[in-house]
Amino acid sequence: MKFCSQCGSEVELRIPTGDTLPRFVCPVCHTIHYQNPKMVVGCIPEWKGRILLCRRAIAPREGKWTLPAGFMENNETLAQGAARETLEEANARVEIRELYAVYNLPHISQVYLLFRAKLLDLDFSPGIESLEVKLFEEHEIPWDEMAFRVIHDPLKRYLKERRQGQPAFHIGMIDRSSS
Repeated sequence: MKFCSQCGSEVELRIPTGDTLPRFVCPVCHTIHYQNPKMVVGCIPEWKGRILLCRRAIAPREGKWTLPAGFMENNETLAQGAARETLEEANARVEIRELYAVYNLPHISQVYLLFRAKLLDLDFSPGIESLEVKLFEEHEIPWDEMAFRVIHDPLKRYLKERRQGQPAFHIGMIDRSSS
């Protein structure tokens, strides 16, 4: 950050009085600019045991497969964001169910929240951010072509737990050294 969004003056990086972390502070209007992690919401859409995946049409990892997910918007709930992202990326309507996984990615200041979801019908198609959208049986999932570890790992875990009849909530972390 270089300039204050309130008055346009150049900001300084310093620890404000009463704080413990460096923040961008405007020396003119004294606005403290907090920068917080981005929330990424998505889901694991299922239809009769098959999983809906999207082949990315955008960077990063264009051409790779992922679950529908994206940045949460202001004025929406986690579940609304996951449903919106699924509609945007796959033109698919889903019933959002329970929260399945939360993954922290501190090295890029993101938190991923993945829900279980029921695909409501087979009327889906690639959205603007997808090249292709497809339902996969577990044995058909292109594991070597998955876009992100934060999607690969919880999906792999989910399918294993589903086979065992015990999908359970998880909290995890993916750090820079294991990305």
